[in-house]
Amino acid sequence: MLDRRTAPIPTEVDRASQQPESVVDVYFSADVETDGPIPGPFSILSFAIVYAGSFDGRQFIRPGKYERTFYKELKPISDNFQEEALRVNGLDRVRLCLEGTLPEDAMTEAYRWVKSNSKNAKPVLVAYPLSFDWAWLYWYFIKFSADGSPFGYSRCFDIKTAHAVKAAIPISEAGRLRLDPLLLPKRQHTHHALDDAIAQAEIFANIFEWEGVGGYTRRSPGSSKRSTPGAPREREGG
Repeated sequence: MLDRRTAPIPTEVDRASQQPESVVDVYFSADVETDGPIPGPFSILSFAIVYAGSFDGRQFIRPGKYERTFYKELKPISDNFQEEALRVNGLDRVRLCLEGTLPEDAMTEAYRWVKSNSKNAKPVLVAYPLSFDWAWLYWYFIKFSADGSPFGYSRCFDIKTAHAVKAAIPISEAGRLRLDPLLLPKRQHTHHALDDAIAQAEIFANIFEWEGVGGYTRRSPGSSKRSTPGAPREREGG
């Protein structure tokens, strides 16, 4: 039996070797345009996914430009639709019934695009609010992608919740209309999936870097530097 009194004391190297490998999250802003409220009875007509940055637990890096994008217009999967939804997104459902990409092809291609842009990091889906876009995309990935969901069953980030926490307001008051002007994107909300996914990625980065109304923010040990709304700590080239 080992005498605890004479057992070797672990060194810093020993402790470091026992730590799990660092994990990096890579974020993808997603937006869907649909012809109804829920997947299955209704259909995704278009969706976009945009690379929105990375975080290693210490440093968030936003893209210098939002050029890594994926966009598809899909063939509807049922005959059901709501006229109001079509008026909002402006998509020609009749045309998509004839020319839209098959969901099996679109979702498999989207999975592989996300994985190829994640490298060895963990892809995380972000949206504002998350609940609508996640419900649709997760269902479509599981139903139609040959590879399943690139985000697993729970790797997701709700920008609305982050806004509520950092702005110290109830979630019911954390809609986009309550965003501080310094957190707003450069792009307008157009209901075109690609435009809106890019605008959403900008909001995500601005809120992630914002120290919030409480004045607290994640920073390197020993650093006294604080960020202001919309001011990035570091940018990457792509």
